[in-house]
Amino acid sequence: MDVRRLELLLALSRLGSMRAVAETLGVTTSTVSQQIAALAHEVGVPLLEPDGRRVRLTPAGRRLAGHAVDIVAAVEAARVDLDPSADPTGTVRVAAFHTAIQDTLLPVVHRLATAHPAVRLEIQEQEPPEALALLERGQVDLAVSYDYDLAPANLDPGLQVARLWQATWGLGVPSRSRRTSGTAAEVLAGFAESDWIVNSRHTGDEQVVRTIASLAGFEPRVTHRADSLPLVREMILAGLGVALLPTGNPKTPGISVRRLRDPEPMLRTYAVTRRGRGGWAPLSLVLGLLEEQRRAPDAVSWT
Repeated sequence: MDVRRLELLLALSRLGSMRAVAETLGVTTSTVSQQIAALAHEVGVPLLEPDGRRVRLTPAGRRLAGHAVDIVAAVEAARVDLDPSADPTGTVRVAAFHTAIQDTLLPVVHRLATAHPAVRLEIQEQEPPEALALLERGQVDLAVSYDYDLAPANLDPGLQVARLWQATWGLGVPSRSRRTSGTAAEVLAGFAESDWIVNSRHTGDEQVVRTIASLAGFEPRVTHRADSLPLVREMILAGLGVALLPTGNPKTPGISVRRLRDPEPMLRTYAVTRRGRGGWAPLSLVLGLLEEQRRAPDAVSWT
């Protein structure tokens, strides 16, 4: 089987339409159609079937796409293994959310500049949905992502995940707010009539809020959305609502972060790569530095 055709089939399974595959990979729609038709002839079974004006994978097509994950990863691993360059050299493209860039990647940049100047990072700020989409399309080599234990991410099996660190989150409210205590549901119940602020580019914290609120028997009134923690804090101070905030950050005058328990929301961060690419020397070096940073005695939980 032709690996390039398998890559197109895999892209179709992820992106859902031939036009999306063509736009993402920089080819024509007719090329995608012809190559998948050739693959179907090669394996001897139909891989596509009509779905209105579009097409979708047949059961056999979905099974082959599942195999393609491992095949494509193995081919990429072989290419990495045959790379004649022994010393790490090159540019690692990274997509990460703001705080990860600030607290995790910039220290790696400084270490690379000192000990491995031939390796550099090319960084762009993206929330996890955008970062993972860029990674799956091959537009970045590494995504630093996060999810919550109460709202776990459903990652593509073609991705390799390495746990970084985690941080507990609580409820950020104006300091003048009435004190509440008890379980997470009981604490949130004290703010059932409040407006809520959630992330504008990631749904994880909103899912956590709605999950705990459901335990307390109310539907949160989500009114405001922002993707910057400093902005969220400013909105809380302005009296616009309450929001989830990390418990380990320095205190903000005028804001109290109430601890939540049973359940206690936990944000989890990850380094995510495409399967088979982790052995590429520059990327392997960066992943190693991230792991060293995670294991350091003075490592700080953050987000």
